[in-house]
Amino acid sequence: MAATTLPASSGMSAGFPLPQIYERVSRHVPAIEWPTMAGDVAAILALKKQRNAVILAHNYQAPEIFHTVADIVGDSLALAREAVTVDADVIVLAGVHFMAETAKLLNPGKTVLIPDMRAGCSLADSITAADVRGLREKYPGVPIVTYVNTSAAVKAESDVCCTSGNAVDVVRSLNAPRVLMIPDEFLAQNVQAMVPEVEILTWAGHCEVHEQFTPADIREVRESYPGVTVIAHPECPPDVVAESDFSGSTAMMMNFVLEKRPAQVVLVTECSMGDNIAAANPDIEFIKPCNLCPHMKRMSLANIRHALETLTHEVTVEPELAERARAAVERMLAVRPR
Repeated sequence: MAATTLPASSGMSAGFPLPQIYERVSRHVPAIEWPTMAGDVAAILALKKQRNAVILAHNYQAPEIFHTVADIVGDSLALAREAVTVDADVIVLAGVHFMAETAKLLNPGKTVLIPDMRAGCSLADSITAADVRGLREKYPGVPIVTYVNTSAAVKAESDVCCTSGNAVDVVRSLNAPRVLMIPDEFLAQNVQAMVPEVEILTWAGHCEVHEQFTPADIREVRESYPGVTVIAHPECPPDVVAESDFSGSTAMMMNFVLEKRPAQVVLVTECSMGDNIAAANPDIEFIKPCNLCPHMKRMSLANIRHALETLTHEVTVEPELAERARAAVERMLAVRPR
């Protein structure tokens, strides 16, 4: 790309690499650091064309990934829906392992890569397929709704999956007086408050990012920033959600901010959510607290580039297990809001 002459006030000199792309992340990446990233960005953009590849990035990815190389961004539900229609030979999932498995379930004929196999999830680790079989024995006939933040093996033992964005609709779609909702205990409790006509049985799994928030955190922010809007993810404890002004999936949180445009806002979730919205909305002030997800932060421009160069690490799911897990995901995708 030809160098662009930039005004002195921008802090960038002639010859500054990929200036148009840098503008997308200039509020979060210092100009002095950008040249160390630009080589990877340029290589990734070229490799995507060479490999006929797309990058799916979760909302918790850092701005230098989210705003520069990602083709499709969103929450777990959006990524699952978009994965079905991806026109590519290779999918790189910039997120955590269960998301890459879900992309593979929905695209069995495509190569699905995750740049770091260690990108796990405390929720996915909180329950096993054997645990689900035990629940079926304990609660015969009770439908099992499984959060997508689980392994393919757990999904395969379930009736239907859900995300934080469609959990209420999925529970209602079953028309059952009692359901098991696993593994996120807090999500299940928050859904229970919205669907009082259904008895929801829970499992004691938690997200290591969201379980750390407390009502005291919210009250402290409100005291320091009178009039601030507080938005919480439903993986937070119910008493945290109760202290907030709005609760929803990452996509719902983002839409709320973009539609309501509060002057000051706190996103009670993973830190990169606020960074990614702020990058494109400089008029909105994002107040922290927030918590970092160590698994999401295993993704980097360098290892995304390496994944495309070497086609590693490929995510596979055993065919018989994949068929059963895919059925649970597809039942979820078939549910539409009421």
